[in-house]
Amino acid sequence: MVAALFPGQGSQAVGMGRALYQGSRAAREALERAEAVLPGLLRLMLEGPEEELRLTVNQQPALLAVGYAAFQAYLEAGGPPPQFAAGHSLGEWTAHVAAGTLSLEDGLRLVRKRGAYMQEAVPVGAGAMAAVLKLPAATIQELIEGLEGVEIANYNAPEQTVISGTTEGIAQATERLKAHRARVVPLAVSAPFHSSLMRPAQQRLRSELAQVRLHPPRFPVYSNVRAQPEEDPEQIRELLLTQITHPVRWVETLKDLQARGVRTYLEFGSGQVLTGLVGRTLEGVEARALTTPEEITRYLQEAGCEKRW
Repeated sequence: MVAALFPGQGSQAVGMGRALYQGSRAAREALERAEAVLPGLLRLMLEGPEEELRLTVNQQPALLAVGYAAFQAYLEAGGPPPQFAAGHSLGEWTAHVAAGTLSLEDGLRLVRKRGAYMQEAVPVGAGAMAAVLKLPAATIQELIEGLEGVEIANYNAPEQTVISGTTEGIAQATERLKAHRARVVPLAVSAPFHSSLMRPAQQRLRSELAQVRLHPPRFPVYSNVRAQPEEDPEQIRELLLTQITHPVRWVETLKDLQARGVRTYLEFGSGQVLTGLVGRTLEGVEARALTTPEEITRYLQEAGCEKRW
């Protein structure tokens, strides 16, 4: 069984999508549709500058566009639809676009607003995030208990957890965690994502999402909130909103996929962050990043699937 994975913020890179645009008709059509919705997005993806691409309001639609384009190139080349899909944070939106829950156009407009609302929810410099390494999540939760303005944002791997909150809260948590021999790495983000501080963004996006029709996905897509697949459109609508203020339960998502029999994990879009997290979390499985037509072709040939560019 195969699961399609879609990355979140931090996987962007100037030039992402170039090989897809040049080497796949389906990917090129997808990227041109994205450009029609958000003029200037394609140039930003292909040419930068990096500082502008990194902005949340640009990074989110750019990653959705390239993830969807890579998935379309995979289908065009003869790749069979996955049994499941999952996305990390923003990637959950990409997974739903790939599954047909909402259109590419609606998805791009919504995540552009999602990025803007998340950025505007907290004044610049008032929030922070940090990755905590070499400690299990349960220990981290115990150590930050009682600290104001600190929450777990991402359960990325068994010994890679991200905390989010106020700048002061993260500073206090960092001292406490380092005293217990954790490695704490500040993240270069513009806001404290997946924390209760994002509630204003959640409320603003609610009215926008209410205006968009959602459809049952063509294959089950995992919710970051529940770490379970969800197929009911109205449940999906609410979970996409809840996700903004709740942690990404990625470890549980991967373990549930494995328990259901998934042995192949294909990461679509840019980079290979999720491929690495699969390797740190699961044993006895295969994980591949498919970001170019060449990588897609190689995988499909090894898997015995027909190629038809």
